[in-house]
Amino acid sequence: MSRVVRVTGTGGRRVFGMLAGWAGRWLRVIRDDLWTVRPDPLPASVWMRWLPHGLLCLAAFGVTVGGVAQLGDNGRLDAGPAFAIGLAQGGAVVLALWRPIAGWWLSMAGTVVGAVAVHGKLGTVGGVAFTWPWTAAGIVAHLLVLLLLALRVRTRVSVEALALTALVTYLLQGVWGGGPYQPTGVLAVVLSAVVVVLGSALRGRREARAELVEQTTLTAEERARRTLLEERSRIARELHDVVAHHMSVISIQAQVAPHLVEHPPEELVENLAGIRQNALEALTELRRVLGVLRSENPEDPYGLGHPGTGTAPDAPQPTLDRLDALIENTRAAGLDVTTEVKGKARPYAPGVELSAYRIVQEALSNALRHAPGSRVRVEVTHLRDGLRLAVTNSRPRRPVPPSPGAGHGLLGMRERATMLGGTVTATGTPDGGFAVSAFLPRDGTPPALPTDPPPTGEQTP
Repeated sequence: MSRVVRVTGTGGRRVFGMLAGWAGRWLRVIRDDLWTVRPDPLPASVWMRWLPHGLLCLAAFGVTVGGVAQLGDNGRLDAGPAFAIGLAQGGAVVLALWRPIAGWWLSMAGTVVGAVAVHGKLGTVGGVAFTWPWTAAGIVAHLLVLLLLALRVRTRVSVEALALTALVTYLLQGVWGGGPYQPTGVLAVVLSAVVVVLGSALRGRREARAELVEQTTLTAEERARRTLLEERSRIARELHDVVAHHMSVISIQAQVAPHLVEHPPEELVENLAGIRQNALEALTELRRVLGVLRSENPEDPYGLGHPGTGTAPDAPQPTLDRLDALIENTRAAGLDVTTEVKGKARPYAPGVELSAYRIVQEALSNALRHAPGSRVRVEVTHLRDGLRLAVTNSRPRRPVPPSPGAGHGLLGMRERATMLGGTVTATGTPDGGFAVSAFLPRDGTPPALPTDPPPTGEQTP
């Protein structure tokens, strides 16, 4: 029998220990959440920054005046204590604008002190019972404080504040009680719960909107980044076609050259064989690097356009000679395009001709999408040091359909020009149109970075 008692006693101590540990953790959580005076200002209004603050300060003044009058007239308190309690309730609203948890503590303290101060004087005045433990002004002040609290802190903290409000109200009205009075505890707790739910919902909605804006921004940035990468991939494939052609020609010439000379020296044959081998290795390495860095299609290991083959596209890359065909296709699509060529055509690097064609193509595509029915002027100017392009369109004559990819084509133009050491500018015109201008160096070589001048008194070797 004693053994059973010992076992039962041990189990009871374990249960008591678990309850004590849980209560201790709960009290520590409440202390961390509510025992603080950290600032948490009210979010500024979008259209008038100080309007919410002004309205709440006005409400706090009304709470103070109403609380002093009710405590002095119906509560039969002296002017000094009544003013102090009313000022605490109104000041709690103002304090909650910046420090909501501290404002909640001040509101609770004002309510408890006011309830204790009038407890011995409860009764009817003029046939009207005093509202206790919450006065009308105290309820209004506490609801405003809880609303400000729920708008700024986590939902858990708001629920904790609501629970302690209900607990204090129960202790005052349900446990302590008093003489004749009109009970307001249930009304205060119910309204407090409604306010906490409303404030938490508004806070959640605000956070959801902020997160949506952030996600939208990230999505736009990711779209722009992906468009840029796709354009770079396209440039890389075109670059492969140009470089691969020249490397193949070098390899073939190095292979054929020994047969063009009768009894070529062994040194010459070895050097030409080395040149051919280096050209083949460079071509292989170029394909491997482009395949690793540019391709996102597992069926296209080299990123060259033919799934499963790893070979380059059969069609030759376009050059300036095909601008006329491009412009004719644009005219057939409904745009009035005029062209003007200035200067004498000069030989350009293959990359320059390809990029020039792509820039004009993208500019005409933009005009088709964003300026339907407009007049477009294409100018090609051959200069001594490079090629200048200008594509200008007038304002659209028909409604412009929405285009989610607006602006991404300009990224590709700038990428191509920067790769060749050139520049691209795009801006609106005074008549509502749009102008794109570009300059590409003739040899397609980026300008060398300027070197630092030697220190005074020293000469370069």
